[in-house]
Amino acid sequence: MVPFRQYLLKIHSRCNLACDYCYVYEAADRSWRGKPRRMELATARQAALRIAEHAARNGLDEVGVILHGGEPLLVGAAHLDALLGELARGIGTRVRFSLQTNGLRLVTEPALLEVLHRYRVAVGVSLDGTAADHDRHRRFPSGAGSWARTAEAVRLLGSAAHRDLFAGLLCVVDLAADPVATYEALLEFAPPRIDLLLPHGTWEAQPPGVRRSPPQAPPAGDPDGAPYGEWLIAAFDRWYGAPRRETGVRLFEELAVLLLGGRAASEAVGLAPVDLVVVETDGAIEQADSLKAAYDGAPGTGLDVRRHGFAEAAAHPGFRARQRGLAGLGPVCAACPLAAVCGGGLYAHRYRDGRFDLPSVYCADLARLIRHIAARLRADVAGLGAAPAVERAG
Repeated sequence: MVPFRQYLLKIHSRCNLACDYCYVYEAADRSWRGKPRRMELATARQAALRIAEHAARNGLDEVGVILHGGEPLLVGAAHLDALLGELARGIGTRVRFSLQTNGLRLVTEPALLEVLHRYRVAVGVSLDGTAADHDRHRRFPSGAGSWARTAEAVRLLGSAAHRDLFAGLLCVVDLAADPVATYEALLEFAPPRIDLLLPHGTWEAQPPGVRRSPPQAPPAGDPDGAPYGEWLIAAFDRWYGAPRRETGVRLFEELAVLLLGGRAASEAVGLAPVDLVVVETDGAIEQADSLKAAYDGAPGTGLDVRRHGFAEAAAHPGFRARQRGLAGLGPVCAACPLAAVCGGGLYAHRYRDGRFDLPSVYCADLARLIRHIAARLRADVAGLGAAPAVERAG
C-alpha cells in the first residue's frame, strides 16, 4: 500500500460563487447537501491525530495539508487560525499548508492574510483568464461576474507584502476562450505557476464541445477530433516559445518530465500511485473529490477519522485501484504507446456505467497534446539523444 502524503481537508462545504461548471454543486454528486457548513475544531483535531499516526507508521518526515471547499475562507479568520493551530500542533511532522480559494474574502477580511502568513500557507486562486471569459462561468449567485473582485485579490497576493503566499493561478479550459489570450491574461498577474485544468466530464456527462464514443484502440491524434488538445497546444506553443521563462504551467511541465523519462506528481497524468486523501467537513474519509463528477456518492468510502485510521483508507479498493499503475488501466490504455505519459488521464474522466477501465473522455485531446510536446522536445534534444518516451510518442 502507498502511504498518503497529501491530505485535502474540506474546511467549508459552501461557496460564495455559483460557477456553472463546479463539480461539487453542479455535477452528479449531491453529498454536499448533508455536510456541515464548516469543519469544527474537534474534527480537525482528530484528523491531525490520524495524520500524525499515519506519518509515524510510514516514516514520513513531511506531509502536505490542502485546505479546500466549497470556499475555505468562508470559515473566517478566527476559525481558520484555530483550525490551523490544531493541525500544526497535532500533526507534529513537518507540514506544508496550502489553500485553494476564489480569493474574494482576502479583500473583505484582511485578518485572513495575517493568519495565512502565520502558518505560511501557500495560496492558489481560481481565475479563468480574461474578464469576459472568467465572468462567463464564475459568477455570484446574483448572476454578476466576479472577475473584478478576484483580480483585486490576486493583485493583493502579488504585492510585496504578500508575494510569499502566492502559489499561483488555477484556470479551467474553455473552448470559447482564446488560449493565447487566456494565458497572457493570467500572465499579467505574474503568477509563480499556472494550472490549466480540463473541465470535469465523463463518458456519460461529456464536457462542452465533446460528443464521442470510447475508443476501441489507441488514438491517432486527429486534430479535428481533439478540440481541447488543440486549445492546449496553442497555449503550450505560446508558453514554450517565449524567449524567457515567464511562469510554470503544471500540465505542460509534467508532460515534458514524463516524456523525458522522469516522474510526475500529478494524478491527471502519468502512472504514479495516488497519495492524496480527502477529509470532509464531517470527518468522512473520501477519495479525490473529482470523482463527484462520476456519480452520486462516488468518492465515499464509509470511513471517518473518528473511527478509522488512514491505513484502513489506504487498503480500501477505491484507493488501491488508483495505485496499480499500468496494471490498473483498461485494455485500450494498456496497449497505447503513450500510456506511461498519459496514465489514462484523470480517473474520474474514465467513468461510464459503473466502470473506470475506459480511456479518458479526453483521450484524443491528451494524445494530440502529448505528441505535439514530444515533437517540440525531440527537435530541441535531437543533438543530445532523445529520451525513450519522447521517441515512443512520435
